[in-house]
Amino acid sequence: MRQLAAILFADMTGYTALMQENEQLARAKRKRLKDVLEVMIAKHNGKTIQYYGDGSLSIFSSAINSVMCAIDIQHELQRDLKVDLRIGIHTGDVIIEDEAIYGDGVNLASRIESLAAPGSILISEKVLDEIKNQAAIQWRELGYFEMKNVKQPVRVYAIANSGIVVPDRAELQGKTKQPVNRLAVLPFVNMSADPENEYFSDGITEELLNALTKVDGLQVTSRTSAFAFKGKNVDIRDIGIQLNVDKVLEGSVRKAGNRVRITAQLINAADGYHLWSENYDRNLTDIFEVQDEISTIIANKLRENLMSPPQAIHLVKSPPARNTEAYTAYLKGLHYWNKVTPADTRKAIECYERAIELDPDYALAYAMMAGAYSSLGSSGQMLPHTAFDFAHRYADKALQLDSTVAEGHIAKGGVYLLYDWKWQEAYEALQRAIHLNPGATAAYELLALYYIRKGQKDKAVELMEKAVKLDPLSPTISQALGNMYIFAERYDDAIRQADKLLEMDPQMRASVEMKAWGTGMKGNWEGALELFKEVHRLTNHPLKGLMGVGYAYARLGHKAEALECIRKIEQRQAEDPNLVLDPDLVGIWYALGNIDKVFYHISRCVEKRVAPVDLFLEYPVFAGLRDDPRFIELREKIGIS
Repeated sequence: MRQLAAILFADMTGYTALMQENEQLARAKRKRLKDVLEVMIAKHNGKTIQYYGDGSLSIFSSAINSVMCAIDIQHELQRDLKVDLRIGIHTGDVIIEDEAIYGDGVNLASRIESLAAPGSILISEKVLDEIKNQAAIQWRELGYFEMKNVKQPVRVYAIANSGIVVPDRAELQGKTKQPVNRLAVLPFVNMSADPENEYFSDGITEELLNALTKVDGLQVTSRTSAFAFKGKNVDIRDIGIQLNVDKVLEGSVRKAGNRVRITAQLINAADGYHLWSENYDRNLTDIFEVQDEISTIIANKLRENLMSPPQAIHLVKSPPARNTEAYTAYLKGLHYWNKVTPADTRKAIECYERAIELDPDYALAYAMMAGAYSSLGSSGQMLPHTAFDFAHRYADKALQLDSTVAEGHIAKGGVYLLYDWKWQEAYEALQRAIHLNPGATAAYELLALYYIRKGQKDKAVELMEKAVKLDPLSPTISQALGNMYIFAERYDDAIRQADKLLEMDPQMRASVEMKAWGTGMKGNWEGALELFKEVHRLTNHPLKGLMGVGYAYARLGHKAEALECIRKIEQRQAEDPNLVLDPDLVGIWYALGNIDKVFYHISRCVEKRVAPVDLFLEYPVFAGLRDDPRFIELREKIGIS
């Protein structure tokens, strides 16, 4: 019999050694443990499947019950004849046959229990999702752990109620793999009197990130997540947990006149211990030579501390720009680009244009501008043929100037994928980008879309889960993972991902929308409608954000309201001919059951080469289209076999 269960492993610590020292006491403690387990597990509606030596395996239909049971067990075992117990809990599918239990969930619960310290209760992220809103349960994050026979790193939490041991990450042992060298480079602090020197300190950080991602055997957290801590006073140990890294590199820059002092320190994330710290005093005759020199020195210091066996690092880099003013304009563009809104994307383009005006051979600026135009074209914020013409032109120029710039290959791959529908060329360009920069998560996001178009949804999910590990605090990457869950019809996972993003920013429109689709696809279109209305409200515009509202109204049988949404979308299209809103109309007409209208607007998407048109073919919402002959013709027209 297969069922979803909360799996609780409990194991008495020190039993074997105690048997050798005092067999009578060991047996008494084991009996007390079994008596307590039987009472408490029954009290919380659980079932013990197996006793083994000094431990047990139990299951519960409720994660909340399992955790409350674990708390009661630990409290009771602190009384007379104290018993030191480790407890680990995970939820997952299990198979129960003849009083035996199987499944990946059982293995993972066992691994989590083995990680625990005496008196503690460790739980998985899936358990946390079920109990985090319970006022009676306190918890603390311990971070990710690599575990034997478990493919992906596991995020572990400790129950922190009064009387329960909360171990430090550093003291946890258990069945873990050899640690992977993971590093975060925090934004170097500008210590200069002039705030304009912020761009110089950011530049040092950028150079180090670019240099260190090329070091074999070293995983470097992407820029977005590292820069999330800029200007914040956060404990290094907490940063290590949030970013899932072993080491943190931080530093400061003080610039005065033609002199610069750069301080850098490498810190062990588990305990905050400084592995080394050095100051570098230089003349600032050339900003880029100084950055190259410092990044090479620090990279090799990291090699000495992190790499085994040691390997010399020789960084061959072309200068990012030929003058500081162009570089400053580029960094400002990057600042706006990372805000991920159409308006800020346009500001980023202006900054990149300024950088190119000052330095016509600035390859990275061309590449980033190409990516910005692709973003506007694929989101319907600019006519696709105009946007992608710019994107092609600037990507080609970037690669002509410097073919080692990963961003140039990402931009080119994006155009192939989102506009040209040249699937193989897109795949090769994106693979080349990842080869040049394994931390380039933008390439992962596009490559995941390639796998979706090829019908390989599980591969898309796996790729984005890897990207989130590289860039755990990036809203863009986390949002992309949630979207892959929707494509793979893993709606509960998508909703959980949306909730995590909304905890960071309750106003994140895309995450509310993702939660709405997940909720609706699970069958709750009333709940989805309320969420879609919130998306519409957050646009702060009467004609925007109406596709989901109209779709949900139609699914609920409110035809007049759905048609009113269509009228408003058509009004917006008429008012701004540079927008492409056919995809929105496809959705509502489909929910209304007018398939002729659906294929009319899909054909317009194909004519305009709107990027989302090929996603209609795989999005679960439109599964009912797949038996229509026009659907097969459409696949052939855009080159999907």
